[in-house]
Amino acid sequence: MTPAIIAAKKAKIDHKIHEYAHDTSASSYGAEAADKLGVPETRIFKTLIINLGNKDLAVGVVPVSALLNLKQMAKACGAKKAEMADSAVAERSTGYVLGGISPLGQKKRLKTIIDASAQDFATIYISAGRRGLDLELSPQNLQQLTNASFANISQ
Repeated sequence: MTPAIIAAKKAKIDHKIHEYAHDTSASSYGAEAADKLGVPETRIFKTLIINLGNKDLAVGVVPVSALLNLKQMAKACGAKKAEMADSAVAERSTGYVLGGISPLGQKKRLKTIIDASAQDFATIYISAGRRGLDLELSPQNLQQLTNASFANISQ
């Protein structure tokens, strides 16, 4: 039971847990999840921790098939600029390891932006808090649980 799964259960939202054997030699955690779960990469969303300056962090949730547009992310957060947070900072802030960072159940609630493309699907897949474990839920439930906004933040 990860903090992400606990958060979903506690909120009593519809969700499914998907587990697969994580290959430690995989170079892309998202592509591996899509392949092993048989789901298009456009429905698997990665969780990225962003540094907005002045030690302010935010969460960007984008499809694994896309890249995060840092300018659009900064704009969505009302910041002047955005850059990827250092991996150690991301892990310390969220309580998760890279490749298993979930937008749910983080140690500290951060401003969260979900790519608008998530709204094209009835359900999307996000990390459930560890490599080889994904949560399937509606984009609207993810938005509600993280108090997120939808914006065009991918390229």
